[in-house]
Amino acid sequence: MSVHDELASVQRCLDDLSRSVSRLEQQMGSGGIDIRRVRADCEHLRESVALLRETASGAASARHPELVTISDDPYDVTLWRDSDDEGLGARDRRAP
Repeated sequence: MSVHDELASVQRCLDDLSRSVSRLEQQMGSGGIDIRRVRADCEHLRESVALLRETASGAASARHPELVTISDDPYDVTLWRDSDDEGLGARDRRAP
């Protein structure tokens, strides 16, 4: 199955869960903290699946990243004029 098929399956399961929680809430009453917590958890799952859908739709375009060409021309030597050689110190001084 593709990612979109799996996400659709998860969405159907969440819809079933939400209907079951609604029926349970009718039977037990909506005043208890436990049923409110289950309802909140269902909503959090729904939001998480929505985020996954956004990520999955963006992942298709991210599979082919933009290539950046790097020139083979030598770097300008003035870039390293005041730099230190790693572990050796400055060019005009002796190493420790």
